[in-house]
Amino acid sequence: MTNEADKAAAKSASTSFDDLHPVDEGAILDAYRRYAPLYDVVFGGITMPGRLAAARHVNHLEGRVLEAGVGTGLSLSLYAQHLKVTGIDLSPEMLEKARQKVARRKLAHVEALLEMDAGNLDFPDGHFDGLVAAYVMTVVPDPARVLAEFERVVRPGGMIVLVNHFSEEKGPRARIEQAMAPLAAKLGWRPEFPVESVLGRPDMELVEETRLPPFGLFTLLSFRRK
Repeated sequence: MTNEADKAAAKSASTSFDDLHPVDEGAILDAYRRYAPLYDVVFGGITMPGRLAAARHVNHLEGRVLEAGVGTGLSLSLYAQHLKVTGIDLSPEMLEKARQKVARRKLAHVEALLEMDAGNLDFPDGHFDGLVAAYVMTVVPDPARVLAEFERVVRPGGMIVLVNHFSEEKGPRARIEQAMAPLAAKLGWRPEFPVESVLGRPDMELVEETRLPPFGLFTLLSFRRK
């Protein structure tokens, strides 16, 4: 772990999810119901670097990989064919788009696409060798519960990869994020979400932290499940 990561992990002890503005599950579902028909066109380009980076981090694994927040399935064709991939999402409209991709592209490595809450995963402990959650953590109502579920379903020694927008502490972007933060419930996502919120967890060892394009707006965090 780098010195900067050590500092961030130490700071996380004083960072609580309780300090974050709440998001409403109904608002999230409404938003993704609207986004589903145009999601790939509007968000495909800006999210693809993170999806590619996340897939590269798990493609060397063997066995099962869970993609939490699979959405319209933009990442499914990026995973190595030897993996057994399961995708979950809370939005039935987004999942339908993902199922169409699997059928059209004949993605035989995709075992299942399931409507499921990331905070209440219906899988046994240690079921997966790796887990990817791209652009998910800022839209879930209970991030602490979701992270606990990620830890539970990944085997010891397995990999958890998060890709997300994390807020800045200072500068113009920080001021914009802070101004938007009270609107989280209506937006269906949190503009203000410090990276320290997901660091320093006792069962997740940070392996890599990388800023991603465009403009470093998103960050990849790779963890090893202790």
